[in-house]
Amino acid sequence: MKKTLVSTLAGAVLLGAAATASAHFQMIYTPDSALNKGGSIPLKLVFTHPFDAGHTMDMGQPEQFFVVRSRGENEPQRTDLLDTLTPIDWQSLTNSGKAFETSYQARGGDHIFCLVPAPYFEAEEDSYIQQSTKVIVNVGGEPGAWSEPVGLPVEIVPLAKPYDRWTGNVFQGRVLFNGKPVPYAEIEIEYLNHEPLLEKNAFAEKGQVAAPQDAFVLQTIFADENGVFTYGIPRAGWWGFAALGLDPDYSYEGKECSRDAVIWIQARDMK
Repeated sequence: MKKTLVSTLAGAVLLGAAATASAHFQMIYTPDSALNKGGSIPLKLVFTHPFDAGHTMDMGQPEQFFVVRSRGENEPQRTDLLDTLTPIDWQSLTNSGKAFETSYQARGGDHIFCLVPAPYFEAEEDSYIQQSTKVIVNVGGEPGAWSEPVGLPVEIVPLAKPYDRWTGNVFQGRVLFNGKPVPYAEIEIEYLNHEPLLEKNAFAEKGQVAAPQDAFVLQTIFADENGVFTYGIPRAGWWGFAALGLDPDYSYEGKECSRDAVIWIQARDMK
């Protein structure tokens, strides 16, 4: 058993290393995840390389985009937001890619935004990528169902509030496939290094940090036997976590499709 596990992890490491140069992250971006009061918030849906503001991929029409709002012990309410999306062009440092935007009237409690994008064809690998993505926004500090699954086929369920992390805290999540934990899931992690300029639909040219070597751009960790992963947060800002290839039998239009689960969290400095 131990030998099998070591072999599995070694193979996953090699796959992760091969994927590093072309790793993609689906984003649902809004400036703040912890709001003191409600109001209209902007949401940008962009498929890109967040650390270096690199190549931005063209998004197709998403399959699903919805929000689950929960407040206290009230039953969570799901609202479809797909028809609210407007196409935009998002400018990275290297190109412009097709993306989407909307706004949402946030009120008290938790708001779990969920996106199932159209599969993206990666020509270099002759296969597709589909990253089901979540971001959770809280209003007023009111408790909600942030730790509950929303029922996506692949998803990361937070085990720590994703909107109350101080720099230096840890974040924990559980990787699920069809509601069941995925043992030893591979997790890629990237920092949103270039500020999104919402009025320009573009990344800021200057990044906040410089990576000393390419391995620091895209970090890789593994979940444990219960599908749980832990990450210490070294810097304030937005962090993306992507659990890769959770449905090995999934295909799209006759080609392999990597079904990934993504969650974004925001950390803040103590001041």
